[in-house]
Amino acid sequence: MPFKKLHSDIKEKLESLEITIPTPFQSSSIPVIKSGANIFCTASKDSGKTTTLILTTLQKLKCEAVGNAPRAIALAENNEKALELYDAFFKFTRYSAMRVYFGDEKLHIDVLKSEIFEGVDVLISTPKTINKLLLLNGVNTTQLKIFSIDDAEFLTQKTSYTALMTIIQSIHKCQFVLYSEKMHPILKRFETSFMNRFRRVSI
Repeated sequence: MPFKKLHSDIKEKLESLEITIPTPFQSSSIPVIKSGANIFCTASKDSGKTTTLILTTLQKLKCEAVGNAPRAIALAENNEKALELYDAFFKFTRYSAMRVYFGDEKLHIDVLKSEIFEGVDVLISTPKTINKLLLLNGVNTTQLKIFSIDDAEFLTQKTSYTALMTIIQSIHKCQFVLYSEKMHPILKRFETSFMNRFRRVSI
């Protein structure tokens, strides 16, 4: 059971949420993601992909607040889904030192920049907003350890795909983890761009 090999704070939170048994996808994916490799994770809906994203991000950051620059970025298709992902993270990080920030695209970019500058561990937003922040020097990517994309099928949309590829150019060293229900041909393109020496987990 991979839950036994997670940070003690994560195990404690799982117990409080009465999550005791990992899904088959979580049993297969969590150890591979913990290895640090770039991963394509494909599994059906309700297989535990989003929870896996949260658990492995917290594990990577050792459940602690460090510095000011984000050490993890999680992308979602749109503002609503980014907020849902933030809310899901909050269930695990409430009462902890971890600083999870929702980059709300409805806020003025200068507000986002100033709030991120105060210190963020996990930054959750859309490709459009992250790209805008990077263009305006509103986020520092030098400390990034893990970059996750939830329900990555949306990257088949040209605007999201283009924004992601621009974002990637600002990241020098990082683990990339993509979650999707199916391996779309567009996603396969990443194999030869930024998903170096990738591994695949498919349930």
